[in-house]
Amino acid sequence: MAYRIQRIPSAPPSVAFAARGMAIVLALVTAGIVLAALGFNPLALGWQVLRTTFGSSYGLEDVGLLVIPLIFTGLAVAVGQKIGAQNIGAEGQFYAGAFAATGVALFVPGPTAVILPLMFVAGAIGGAIWILVPTLARAYADVNELITTLLLNFVATLMVYWVATGPWLDPSGRALATTARLPHEVPEFWGIVHWGLPVAGVVVLLVAALFAFTRWGYEVRIAGSNPQAARYAGMPFRRHLIVVMLLSGAIAGLAGMFEVAGTVHRLQGGISNNFGYLGIMVAVLARSSPIGVLPAAALMAVILNSGIVLQTQGITVSTVLAITGLILFYTAIGDELARYRIVRG
Repeated sequence: MAYRIQRIPSAPPSVAFAARGMAIVLALVTAGIVLAALGFNPLALGWQVLRTTFGSSYGLEDVGLLVIPLIFTGLAVAVGQKIGAQNIGAEGQFYAGAFAATGVALFVPGPTAVILPLMFVAGAIGGAIWILVPTLARAYADVNELITTLLLNFVATLMVYWVATGPWLDPSGRALATTARLPHEVPEFWGIVHWGLPVAGVVVLLVAALFAFTRWGYEVRIAGSNPQAARYAGMPFRRHLIVVMLLSGAIAGLAGMFEVAGTVHRLQGGISNNFGYLGIMVAVLARSSPIGVLPAAALMAVILNSGIVLQTQGITVSTVLAITGLILFYTAIGDELARYRIVRG
């Protein structure tokens, strides 16, 4: 009896999960071999990473603060992918959301209980506005959103640098290249992280339910998988595209709002730490699944925190980035191999 390899449209969830696990293990083994060749003890380094990350409240706090923006930016990218749009401008939308939220915090008087919800709304609106031009260009002129969203990242970054070092510079002179400390802060949650974490979880659940249990979500998924069939069936593809992309930008803007109001407490250049670009990796690891963003963001946060720990042990930044790339590379291979099976005949 002959055997042949058959490719299936999508891997069963159990097979995909097993492939992910094996890929991560193989990536860590490969990284361990490379570190051993460089003269390091991989087992000792691994134990140090685990002990520092999960064995102390400080390590858990670091992971928690990293995972919040990664959930939002990863979800933003995953939402766009639902309809076939590649939003790689989450970095710029992050900055736009942080900018808008900071403007409300600094210049709108009122109690914290009122200003924080206003900052939340402003952050979402800021992110949505920042993706508006790429959205309309894609919807009405079929301009590739990869180019427009990417270029606007640099504009948003420079805009924040300008206001933080110029018009909004801390008037007290106690800090350079940053605004004054925001008078309103997101309160702590469980004494480790702020309330951005449960809010991020709720947003993920709401978006997942929106796509899974509403007619709108069904039509978006159909439009994303086959735009021609969606148009033939009378589905308003252009309208769905606009709504999805604006939603994607708004979610990325919330990442900036919570980062400036819950973690950094000041608007400054470099506040993002590339969370927008890392969100692309999170969405890829999640396979564009809103629920899958949660474990993918957690994994990415652990990887980033592990990289910080490894640098304190003498590992270069380039080596840390190579290990991160290995994990993503092996994961991509595992995802692809999970789609193949051996059949008889």
